[in-house]
Amino acid sequence: MKKTMIFGGILVAILIGFVVFIQNVNINRFGTDSYYVQIQDGTKVEDKADNGEKYIYYEYTLEGFNKEGKAKTLTFTANKELRKEAYLRLYVKEKGVSSYQEVQANELPEQAKVKLETLGK
Repeated sequence: MKKTMIFGGILVAILIGFVVFIQNVNINRFGTDSYYVQIQDGTKVEDKADNGEKYIYYEYTLEGFNKEGKAKTLTFTANKELRKEAYLRLYVKEKGVSSYQEVQANELPEQAKVKLETLGK
């Protein structure tokens, strides 16, 4: 009986840990390269779902830089209009951008920051 309760407690702890992990970790960011961009104007796109319902998304094509300052043109979409001049960290796989997150200017790698500042001028 005691062993069963201990096993049950361990199992519950593992399940709780798994749920917390899934809620807080974006698996689209595993095995990616990071590029940094500064948001400029995006293109508003209206489309229809298979059920006929209309939806809107925004498409951005921007020059991004990795931590060494290497440039790459990246295209990605967002379900809302992103804040102009915000800095984003893009998570890039072979197929393209898998995820993004906003970062502050002081979080940019030095080489990427220099390149982005020269782009903005």
